[in-house]
Parts: sequence; structure tokens; C-alpha cells
Amino acid sequence: MSDQLTLDPYLARQVALGMDGADILHGHLKTLIVEAEAQLEMAQEAEDESGDAMDSMERKYWEGVVETYSEIYGLTYAIAFEKGIVESNRADGHL
Repeated sequence: MSDQLTLDPYLARQVALGMDGADILHGHLKTLIVEAEAQLEMAQEAEDESGDAMDSMERKYWEGVVETYSEIYGLTYAIAFEKGIVESNRADGHL
């Protein structure tokens, strides 16, 4: 995504279809994690072959990216579960 205020077409289609924003974010984060893990694997292979400090920095960068995306991905689950609890409580008349 080049412009932070413009969605990629596939994300815009999901919005147009009425999908929940948290679900869209959750799915996109999974895609980003898979892509970052592939980059991490390539960086690890380059480091293993060269032993170069720059390759080590690249690997550490991608480790951080995967970790960050994974933490946010986990947060989307926590939000979804909490949302379900709130909705259930409302349906039961507890809120």
C-alpha cells in the first residue's frame, strides 16, 4: 500500500462486501506474517552462507517484523473474543 489513506483493491472489495474491519485486519495481518516469514527465512539462509554482520542485521530486522505482526495478530483474536463476550452478555441482559 503506497498511500496510507488508500486501500489495496482486494481490501476495498472486502469493505464493499460489508466485512467487519477487525476481520479484514486479521486476514491481512496473516498475509503479512506469511510474507515476513518468507523474508526471514531468506535472510537466515543468507546469514548462514555468508556470516556477514549485515546479513545478521537483516535477519534480526525480519525477526522483529514477524514478532510485531504476530503480536498484533494475537490482539485481533483477543478483541474478537472480548467482542463475543460483550455481545453474549448483552443478549443475556447482563449489560
